[in-house]
Amino acid sequence: MGKTTKARYGSIKTQGIVGTCFAMGFFAALCVLVIVPFVTVFLAAFRPGQDIIRNGLSIELDWNRMSLKNYVFLFFGKHSYFLWFKNSLIVTVAQVVLSLIICYIVAYGISMYNFKLRTLLFFLVIATMMVPFEILMLPLYVEIIALKLVNTMAGVIVPGLCGAAAIFFFRQYMTGLPKELLDAGRIDGAHEYRICFTIMLPLTKPAFAAMGILSAMGSWNSMLWPLLVFRDADKFTLPIGLNTLLTPYGNDYDLLIAGSVFSILPIFILFTLFQRYFIGGMTAGAVKG
Repeated sequence: MGKTTKARYGSIKTQGIVGTCFAMGFFAALCVLVIVPFVTVFLAAFRPGQDIIRNGLSIELDWNRMSLKNYVFLFFGKHSYFLWFKNSLIVTVAQVVLSLIICYIVAYGISMYNFKLRTLLFFLVIATMMVPFEILMLPLYVEIIALKLVNTMAGVIVPGLCGAAAIFFFRQYMTGLPKELLDAGRIDGAHEYRICFTIMLPLTKPAFAAMGILSAMGSWNSMLWPLLVFRDADKFTLPIGLNTLLTPYGNDYDLLIAGSVFSILPIFILFTLFQRYFIGGMTAGAVKG
């Protein structure tokens, strides 16, 4: 190896090290920006609400003013927090389970069968992704009134059962699956429904995990649509209920901060349990082999 080649190799290696260090530094700074707000709220949950009103949120540790009183009040105090929590849990579970099944069936039909206007149908599904929810909100509300679903759980759940993003994701994932499995199932005498649910569905577990987590996050944090549909306070979901703690007559920061931290727990558990499938689903198709 000549001197010129060694110098060129050393230069490339140095550039690679510099690039790696720069990327690591950039993502480390990005992680800090993401983590700091959560740490701030987490520490605030151990401080009195009056202290937050006076000094605001900060990451400073004052052990003399930190206690578990907010969490004691959260679990044993008189309030409607766990009623809101239960309502959010019902809406989220029902919406995620039903929407995943419906979106999977729609995407399965588009990706696995050849029929007329298939491309046009898929284009119309994709086109709905470009329409903001704020534009669809009024006609959806009129439809819910016509169906007499105002102030009901079904009024919140039904409009979100068929999401274009989930259909698009399932369709893109299933285009990478071998269609020979359909022919093999038909040769063995399996009907189309059995092929759909017992042969192809198990292969889409990563897609189900990825869309399940994303759908659960969207449903759990949704506030605008439930706020329009619900009328009674005992039917409020968690985001609406926590928002009612901020009023012109006083803010209940003791319950608000502790409740906000505790509300992260379901999504955190969900992501922890399905993290492996989530990463597999999001990276599907990135490597061909």
